[in-house]
Amino acid sequence: MRQLMSTKEIAEYLRLKERKIYDLVSRNEIPHSRVSGKLLFPRAQIDDWVGRNMGGAPMRSVTRSAPVIAGSHDPLLDWAVRESRCGLAALTYGSLDGIDRILSGEASAAAIHLPPTKGSDRNMSVASERLGHLDVVLVKWARREQGLVVASANPLMIKSLQDLQKKKARIIPRQPHAGSYLLLLELLGQARMKLTDLNVVKFAALSESDIASAILDGKADAGLAIRAVARQFHLDFVPLATEELDLVVSRRAYFEAPMQALLAFTCTPTFRQFARELSGYDVSELGKVVWNA
Repeated sequence: MRQLMSTKEIAEYLRLKERKIYDLVSRNEIPHSRVSGKLLFPRAQIDDWVGRNMGGAPMRSVTRSAPVIAGSHDPLLDWAVRESRCGLAALTYGSLDGIDRILSGEASAAAIHLPPTKGSDRNMSVASERLGHLDVVLVKWARREQGLVVASANPLMIKSLQDLQKKKARIIPRQPHAGSYLLLLELLGQARMKLTDLNVVKFAALSESDIASAILDGKADAGLAIRAVARQFHLDFVPLATEELDLVVSRRAYFEAPMQALLAFTCTPTFRQFARELSGYDVSELGKVVWNA
């Protein structure tokens, strides 16, 4: 992370043209210094300068958000946060909950995977609708396989959502804030089914791993989760969809040490090897910024 930024870097940081930066410098309106004739911009003073020059309602993003990744539970992300020793904490209660926590300042990032509607990127549209007034970016994390996790050897021979209904299989849902819950509703709609058509257990799983544990404990026969979880727990998997898991990140947090440490770790052979071993992940676009508020 650069605490002193060049003219090009500060222009990208403030989303201004470089000639505008030179104009601000010539009028001595922006914090800067010259070292051997080169312009340098101290990031901390730039952040303060932006805050002092705000008009209208105060922006939440000026206040430092908690160093927390909220949103969806993802085994690869969870592992990477721990192994990178980046200093971020995880608070995973679902995609929509993650967006709420960014709005409240309880998190500086959130993992989200929301099913597309009519071919549109719902991750981007929801981030834009709910967080467009904040200074955030949407960063690619992974493409994941989603499907039905079932007991080892698939004793009920479940191959589709319709089989869940025919065989009265007990399905464990995720909490309503979770992207997997929304995806299940979307897939059921495509199959002209409703959640009430299924034998849904009375308790919800708060994570991907909780679904696997419920199946192993005999409390459920199936649940919608990613292929990696089925592999981790030695369960069978029935693929149903491929989805995008993205990170919504406060722009300020994106450039700070914890997030930069996490992203740097994802470029290592150790990370790439672990992603392959988990299976069901495509991380070829990880780190790509696809949207700026």
